[in-house]
Amino acid sequence: MSTRLRFKDQQFREAPPRDQPDTRIAKFPAVWKMRATQMPVQKTIVAVGETLWDLLPSGAMLGGAPFNFACRANSLGDRGIIVTRLGRDEYGRRALEQIAALGMATSYIQSDVEHPTGTVKVKLDAHGNPEFSIVPDAAYDFIETNDALIELAASADCFCFGTLVQRAPESRRTLGRMLEAAAKAAKFLDINLRKDCYTLETITDSLRRADILKMNLQEAHYLAELFEISISSLPEFCSEMLEEWSLKCCLVTMADRGAFSAASDGTKVYIPGHAVPVVDTCGSGDAFSAGFVHEFLRSQPLADCCRLGNALGALVARQKGATTPISAGEISDFVQAKHQMFHEPTLIQFSVG
Repeated sequence: MSTRLRFKDQQFREAPPRDQPDTRIAKFPAVWKMRATQMPVQKTIVAVGETLWDLLPSGAMLGGAPFNFACRANSLGDRGIIVTRLGRDEYGRRALEQIAALGMATSYIQSDVEHPTGTVKVKLDAHGNPEFSIVPDAAYDFIETNDALIELAASADCFCFGTLVQRAPESRRTLGRMLEAAAKAAKFLDINLRKDCYTLETITDSLRRADILKMNLQEAHYLAELFEISISSLPEFCSEMLEEWSLKCCLVTMADRGAFSAASDGTKVYIPGHAVPVVDTCGSGDAFSAGFVHEFLRSQPLADCCRLGNALGALVARQKGATTPISAGEISDFVQAKHQMFHEPTLIQFSVG
């Protein structure tokens, strides 16, 4: 891995302007119809980190990237498990009740008598995109290591983590021990950079441990500046990240313009975005991750991994709340329907529809 690193404590660059909907119509391959009706072989997908309440202008909604991801993975028929810590307070009680109601395991959720359940103040811009103000010293900053967590990590098929859980020493140590135990798991890093919640060390250490890197376009710009990599060409940027950090796959989500992915075998895929009415984008990226991992663990082609991720992200964006349930029937109907798409012109050559 190259040693050339440069760190800038700055805000992300603005993403390029949105494109208008393309008049072409995209439709999922016929094989998707068959898959949608089959019961999947259950995989164990573990996510470690924050479970918190998004304090939206319209009210509190349960969220946190690892929890959102585990929730969506669980809804797809896998064993989506969240490892987190909640305060012994009203928000914690409500979170535990809601997690159980969603059909998720609560065995790996710790209780904290000293620190409150995590909260984050969320403001939505004119396009429904969230801006976060994360409250420090939350219960999820103090996740403790125990034998049950180590055994869980060892059984995982996929292990998802980010940088926010690493802002405090206790949870970072626990995450490190679980990553060491998760020898057989695909390590999925949703870099999820939040202001004042990451360092150069946590970024680089996370990249060294990851197999799959997922980021949004703003985060891609940030990492490009951080490591002095050109991002004038997104495919070339992803190729260099794959090589620099020995990754198997690099994913970049681009809001309504879809997602680009590159794999270590040279495969490059662009999936245009679905033109859907946006209500709330909180959790859309996490839904993309869950859909991608669901297909990835079944050795599906890179394009199919991104297609399901893209579809789930669009479904979440058109409703309120990051974990509002989406039925298997809704997913099946959506992936079988015809859609207008948003295209990124510079990536058309990699488009698979």
